[in-house]
Amino acid sequence: MATPRTDKITKVAQVGTGYMGGGIAQSLALAGADVWLADADAESTQRNYERLLKESKLFEGQGLFAPGSTEILEQRLHPAQSIEEAVADVHLVEEAVFEDPQVKKDVLARVEKAVTPGTIIGTNTSTIPVKVLAEAFEDPSLFLTVHFSNPAPFIPGVELVMGEATNPAVLPLIDDLLTRAGRKGAQVKDVPGFVLNRLQYILLKEAMTIVEEGVATPTDVDTIVSTTFGFRLPFFGPFAIADMAGLDIYAKGFAVLEGHFGDRMSAPGNLTELVNAGKYGTKTGSGFLELAPEKLAELIDYRNKAYKKMAELLEDLGPSPLAS
Repeated sequence: MATPRTDKITKVAQVGTGYMGGGIAQSLALAGADVWLADADAESTQRNYERLLKESKLFEGQGLFAPGSTEILEQRLHPAQSIEEAVADVHLVEEAVFEDPQVKKDVLARVEKAVTPGTIIGTNTSTIPVKVLAEAFEDPSLFLTVHFSNPAPFIPGVELVMGEATNPAVLPLIDDLLTRAGRKGAQVKDVPGFVLNRLQYILLKEAMTIVEEGVATPTDVDTIVSTTFGFRLPFFGPFAIADMAGLDIYAKGFAVLEGHFGDRMSAPGNLTELVNAGKYGTKTGSGFLELAPEKLAELIDYRNKAYKKMAELLEDLGPSPLAS
């Protein structure tokens, strides 16, 4: 099993510098890393490099990037003539090419042949399991998924997915880089869609089904999502929200839904087990999450303040262009 060549990632190659890959490159460069850029050819790389600088100037003007960010990117982004040149002497390669297994395998195999031994190789795939892409490698022990979300400069969460052969020593190095970039990594198992898109796709599928059934229009579904449960999601995930609402309430709700929609809307076994054990969430101090009784009032205060601040932020931003 190979070991990483460094104890701190300061040199990165971004292979694939379109909208997604370019945003990753900006984020890591602004976090202090030198980032070499490579795309399909030297002309595309140079064109995307210039676009990233132009974008940065726009973001600075909008107050989205700190003053001086473009100057930093000019110093730390390095357009390369080829993939081989970009990856030759870096600590991490992050691949973000077209979301097609064979395209990614071809690029990753090419990267492995060109890197210095001990270089970590990450892929930004959003759905393809590591075990599928690992087939491209002679030695996949330094390969993993490092999945940023779009738009990369502004979305903080990153999915980290190790394969069966991945050396666990890569994780602290990736976590350190993400922390420096103001990002937060979450490790998940190697299954198709991981967590982010498995959740996102099932919400979209149910929303589309609701529209197909004539229950509501796309506009009204979007309004309901963004102004009700979606309003909570910047602050709390589904388990914390369920615990605060009461797991017994959710169990009764599932019973109603199951009666109409059948097994696909029945209560999951882990919810039923907790409710049967008298663990209803924050009101009993135990549910999916554990909460000390003295923390309950503090949590409710935080929740109310968070939702109030979110409403104020939305009021300050004004309606989105979709509102009209």
